Amino acid sequence: MQNYKTVEEYLDGHEEWRAELEFLRDLLNSTELQKTVKWGGPCYTIDGKNVVGLGAFKSYAGLWFFQGALLADKQNVLVNAQEGRTKALRQWRFESIDDIKVRTVKAYVKDAIELQKQGMEIKPDRKKPVVIPPELAAALKQNASAKASFGKLTKGKQREYADYISEAKRDATKQSRLEKILPMIVDGRGLNDKYRNC
Repeated sequence: MQNYKTVEEYLDGHEEWRAELEFLRDLLNSTELQKTVKWGGPCYTIDGKNVVGLGAFKSYAGLWFFQGALLADKQNVLVNAQEGRTKALRQWRFESIDDIKVRTVKAYVKDAIELQKQGMEIKPDRKKPVVIPPELAAALKQNASAKASFGKLTKGKQREYADYISEAKRDATKQSRLEKILPMIVDGRGLNDKYRNC
């Protein structure tokens, strides 16, 4: 994943969606939101809180509403890009610049800003138990230092590793993921530490 430092760098890196991204950026810049870059992509905030992100993917450009599940989706345009994983985040996909209806997008953004100002948010469930998949359990059993380090991680970081392995469909993918994460676990790092405090 490319780590862009500015919104303009991000646009330069996605020429295939340049027109759509510029249009959406200009629309977001016309609001009271402050632009920044988080997790390598454009993010728009208010009072330091994430409201909406801008992104380009293989077949579409889109907006990410961080508390999108709370929006009254009157036009039925928002999708959960990771069903069963994300509670709050919702995405609005645009396959061409013609799909972007300014008045409608501005209304959604305005509602998202208002929700953030009111402090409305869906918080992650931090009490959910950690279910260690058999592949990770076996790898930890074989590596004493990884097992000891894993036990010192927070439940959230343990869950990230457990989910990362269990979500892989193929055994070969699970094995390659285990090879990647075991040194990280030994070092006491979380799977997504590099994205925290962005």
